[in-house]
Order: sequence, then C-alpha cells, then structure tokens
Amino acid sequence: MKILIVGAGFSGAVIGRELAESGHSIDIIDSREHIGGNCYTERDEDTNVMVHKYGPHIFHTDNEEVWNYVNAHTEFKPYINRVKSTSKGAVYSLPINLHTINQFFNKTMSPAEAEKFILEEQADTSIIEPVTFEDQAMRFVGKDLYQAFFEGYTKKQWGCDPSELPASILKRLPVRFNYNDNYFFHKYQGMPVEGYTPIIESILNHEKINVELGVEFSQETALGYDHIFFSGPLDGYFSYQLGRLGYRTLDFERIDYEGDYQGCAVMNYGDLDVPYTRIAEHKHFTPWENHEKSVCFKEFSRSCGENDIPYYPIRLVEEKEMLARYIDLAHSTKGVTFVGRLGTYRYLDMDVTIAEALKTAKQFLQDVSDGVSPKPFYVEVL
Repeated sequence: MKILIVGAGFSGAVIGRELAESGHSIDIIDSREHIGGNCYTERDEDTNVMVHKYGPHIFHTDNEEVWNYVNAHTEFKPYINRVKSTSKGAVYSLPINLHTINQFFNKTMSPAEAEKFILEEQADTSIIEPVTFEDQAMRFVGKDLYQAFFEGYTKKQWGCDPSELPASILKRLPVRFNYNDNYFFHKYQGMPVEGYTPIIESILNHEKINVELGVEFSQETALGYDHIFFSGPLDGYFSYQLGRLGYRTLDFERIDYEGDYQGCAVMNYGDLDVPYTRIAEHKHFTPWENHEKSVCFKEFSRSCGENDIPYYPIRLVEEKEMLARYIDLAHSTKGVTFVGRLGTYRYLDMDVTIAEALKTAKQFLQDVSDGVSPKPFYVEVL
C-alpha cells in the first residue's frame, strides 16, 4: 500500500517505520522545515547548549517497551526533573513535598505530622468528588498552597480560571510527605545525550520512507494514497468547518547569560503579576556537559491563533459538543486515521504518544491483513 503520513513528529515517524518494515511505501510530509515536531532539539550556535526549541521535554515512562524502543535509536542518560517555583519572593521545591510544606508554613514537621496537618488543617474535606481543577487542589492541599503554586500558574498556562478546568489535569501533580523532589514517579527517566532530533532521524532512516519538509497538507496532497495518518489538528483536517477547537500556544523570550542564570533547569512563577509561567535554563537538561555560557527562555502561554503553532488542547467543557461532532465527521471519513496529541485532541506525553503509535501501526497492519477498513481512531478520544 502507498501511505501518506502528515506530521514528522513521534507519531508519524513511529507509524511510518512500523509500516515501512512491513513493506508499505511511506511518504511523510511536514509543514515545518525540520522533523521532530515540538520535540525538536538543536545545538545553540552561540553557546553549544542543546536547546529544546519548543520548550522542555523530559522523557519519563513506566512502559518498558517504549523505553527500549527509544533507547534502540539513541543513547539516554539518567535525568531527574527537579522543578523549583518562585512564589511571593521565596523559592520552593515542586512537586509539593515535605520540604515545601515545612518551608511554606515555617514548621519542622515529620512526614506523619505533615500529612495530618494538611488533612486536618488545610485540605477542604467537604469536597468529596472533585470536579474541577480548583476542587482537586483545594481537596488535596487547601487554599494557601493552592493559591501559592497552582492558581496563578494555571490561569497563565491555560488562559482561564481553574474552576473551568477538569480535575484530571491536577492528577499529574503529586503531593509527597517526604523530601523526594523528583517531579515524576516513573521507573524510567532520562534525557537523550544528543537531544530528541537524532531519535526521529533514526526512526525515519528506512529505504521505504520518504520525507518532505515545508509541505502543507491539502486534500489534493492526499490524492493517490491508499491511506492517510493525520497528526495535525483534528479540526484542521476538516478546514474548521464546524468551528475551531481551543488550543494553547507558547511564546519564548530568550535570555543570554555568562555563567549560571538560575541554578536549575526549570523555575516556575506562580504569581499572577509575573506574566510568564516559567524560565527554562537549557544547559541544566544535560548535566553531563559543561558550558560557560547559558541560554534561557521565558515561557508565555496564550490562546492559539490561526497562524500559530498549537501546543496542547484546552478541552474545556463547552468544547465537548464540537469535539463530538468532529469525531462523528472523522468516523464517516474513509481512509484516514487520526493520531497524536493534535489528531486525537488530547494532552499526551511522549511515551504515551509512542505507545499509541506502535499500537496504531500494529492494529492497522492487522486490519489490512484481515481485509477490514482501518479505523479513524484506535484510542478513546473523548
């Protein structure tokens, strides 16, 4: 079969490689002038620091298959994501842990004492079933910690009040009653030695894969192909005929510095009077390297306009009806499978993206073998 894949990020690359190894001819197009999507990395010309062009990406997963997959395409080194947050003129450790709690409340509590303190004196236990982001935060940590670390940051990050966001978003942010400041729980955590771009290059390195960059998708582009895998915006495929789904985009303001600017990779800013959400100092993402100069980026989140790069879907409650209509439209469209963060309109980490791409390719090959029509989605998107 002759396959067109729209998007040269992880979704498109992994699916393309799996199908190519099964003998299919793969054309991959991407509107940007580089592969890798938002995971693209490159060496900064001035500092030689490995820069994550579209914001920090830390690889973390419990999926051994995915971990082995990416390690087969490049070398990884251990990396622990330790995030700091500035709030009201003080610097704290995130996720909220015993150090954060003791420092914030000027106490010296033990783990048991801190847990009892949060549960009995801070958490709003009247909230039995948290529905919104705000409910979840108030239920877990209470008003003071919520306002210091989540409320302002969330308003800047998502462009809306936390009471408008689902509780599921905050489930990504743990609270610990020990001094463990590792942001993630996952078994496998690391950073590719030479960045993420070489991973995508290696995956795409197959004789049956042809990649064309700087090419916009159109319905005319799709002519002559037996099947399409589309990793662009779901609503974009249908020319936004039902309206535009909500996405957030990011702007970056560069800071050049001689030495060490902030002493850590990521510093969050929870206060609303600070317009950016965080500053990332990229040389700290490769602690095995030494760089005298430093390059940092202030990160500003805003609503995604028509000509902006969409980073992640908002998924507000009022969008569900429009999303459902787009999904119905997709189900009635033959010969297309929608994949990835934008194609399925979900917030996905890299490991989940790769796992779903592997699953999608496997199911597609099985469908072809069984002589049945491939599905538009191989995952639940609502």
